[in-house]
Amino acid sequence: MILKSLAVTHGNSTVAIIGGGPAGLMAAEVLSQAGFKVDLYDAMPSVGRKFLLAGKGGMNITHSESFDGFLSRYGSRQSYIKAMLEVFGPESIRDWLKVLGFETFIGSSGKVFPVDMKAAPLLRKWLHRLRENGVSFNMRHQWLGWDDGLLRFLTPDGEKKIRAETVVLALGGASWARLGSNGAWVPMLAERGISVTPLKPSNCGFDVGWSDVFRSRFAGQPLKSVVASFIDSSDTRFSESGELIVTAQGVEGSLIYKMSALLREQIIGTGAAMIYLDLAPDRDKQFLIDRLSMARGKNSMGNHLRKRIGVDGVKAGLLREVLFKEEFSDPVRICDTIKAMPIKLLAPRPIDEAISSAGGVNFEALDAQLMLRSMPGVFCAGEMLDWEAPTGGYLLTGCFASGYVAGLGVLNWLKNN
Repeated sequence: MILKSLAVTHGNSTVAIIGGGPAGLMAAEVLSQAGFKVDLYDAMPSVGRKFLLAGKGGMNITHSESFDGFLSRYGSRQSYIKAMLEVFGPESIRDWLKVLGFETFIGSSGKVFPVDMKAAPLLRKWLHRLRENGVSFNMRHQWLGWDDGLLRFLTPDGEKKIRAETVVLALGGASWARLGSNGAWVPMLAERGISVTPLKPSNCGFDVGWSDVFRSRFAGQPLKSVVASFIDSSDTRFSESGELIVTAQGVEGSLIYKMSALLREQIIGTGAAMIYLDLAPDRDKQFLIDRLSMARGKNSMGNHLRKRIGVDGVKAGLLREVLFKEEFSDPVRICDTIKAMPIKLLAPRPIDEAISSAGGVNFEALDAQLMLRSMPGVFCAGEMLDWEAPTGGYLLTGCFASGYVAGLGVLNWLKNN
């Protein structure tokens, strides 16, 4: 077996993991299974808080998509993520869960869930196994950086300094700060010359600038069974069906999250992004025109839309939002808009509202085992790396995979040093 222990000072174990999210816990899994005593530190009173919130509506743990399709969800960082997924990908996650005692199933959309759909039992059993394997959890330990090679922590008992031969940083991004991910680590690494891409919102909503009338009537309502299309300034194209939600500020939801990276970068580059919604993707435009051109008698156009082509509620509200009054009596103009509803996005919502964040430690600053080239023995994992992915199991898989690879990297480092 790989070397189990090394000389330590201050009464602490050699391996320190800072951050108790999926990446940090997975690194602890790899190391503790190999027989190492691991100390895990986290600033919050308990670990896995963001993991639990993400699983509140059903624990979407990964996705069953083909490997190439799965990999494509990681955009410009595919080449870096590929190596991690080849080591610990979606099938490995399902096998790991099975050993932990949780069967999984594939939903109708290809998403993978534990059979009971819940995150809390999974996390409880995982933490129990980690503790049985000797992992020590040190809560309310806020990392402050380094001091002459020692790790500094602010604790309820004051500041402490810890010596560790190896360190895994799994500090998360900067979304949902109340759950522990606040990006406070960025200046600590930057001051040591480590290249960090600024953190930006990902899987986020966008501001639109609705009229007061539309906002007051439709905020919070879903737009179901639509197709969203977008072409950015470099001719990258997106077109996918799904649903989104109208908010008081603009739009959000799974369909928006899937293209949030493209939309954000377009807004950064040009000041705005225009998406087009097909509100009736299962209906041909000519069919809609023919139906809407029928005599409406005493019916208002709103009733005519509802009775003839089934457009009402928030979809009808959108038509009134973008069409001039005189256009609302023109069947051809209305149907053109139904098939290509223009929505101008003005800005992404603040990063703390986002599900995740883009940016982080550049992969060029790391070796293949996720060790910082300029700081031997210090590894990085999880959302603090410079990658992003949409919801649907891709985010969690990326975090699990990077934590696993970092854990293996630590094992190799300790073996050879």
